[in-house]
Amino acid sequence: MLSAKGIIKFYGELEVLKGVDLSIPKGEIVSIAGSSGAGKTTLLQILGTLDKPDKGELWYDQIRVDLLKPRELAAFRNKHMGFVFQFHHLLPEFSALENVCIPGWIAGKKQSDIEKKAMSLLDRLGIAARAQHKPNALSGGEQQRVAVARALVNDPGIIFADEPTGNLDSANATSLHQLFRQLRDELGQTFLIVTHNEELASMSDRVLHLKDGRWL
Repeated sequence: MLSAKGIIKFYGELEVLKGVDLSIPKGEIVSIAGSSGAGKTTLLQILGTLDKPDKGELWYDQIRVDLLKPRELAAFRNKHMGFVFQFHHLLPEFSALENVCIPGWIAGKKQSDIEKKAMSLLDRLGIAARAQHKPNALSGGEQQRVAVARALVNDPGIIFADEPTGNLDSANATSLHQLFRQLRDELGQTFLIVTHNEELASMSDRVLHLKDGRWL
């Protein structure tokens, strides 16, 4: 599904990624672990097309996505990729339901269809009763489940999660990782997760360790 070859990334004189290769098949949960400064988030952003490598290739199925033009890339990302971040990034003026709908609206989908899909996801994630609440009325665990629903609403092939449990207590963190496994088992969803937490990473199908821009 997703394949990276020889990914190199510089920030000024600093080489952050030093020729990273990676292949992720459909339906696998992969965690990238490592200390701060190892290059984990930089790699995730490149794999998720939010940043470009200085050298290397990025393939999604048979498409060389690092060569797409900006508008093509934005449309591709919206259709094929979902994102869950540590700080949720929910829009405070919108309800939970509206936050989940946003990627579908951007894709130009029919409003009634996308709202139905969003409610279905909120129900699946156990927070349908909170659909009309704004983020400041939700707990941290509820906010992160809204973020997961938003990531899923366009039926992406892969979800990228950057420290998704970093703002959660241990019970909610464990619950979120169990949710990822449930979504993989039920929907065939693919996940790439960046985490500092080795215990939670061990719940993945495969754990990769990055140090100084290279795999250990």
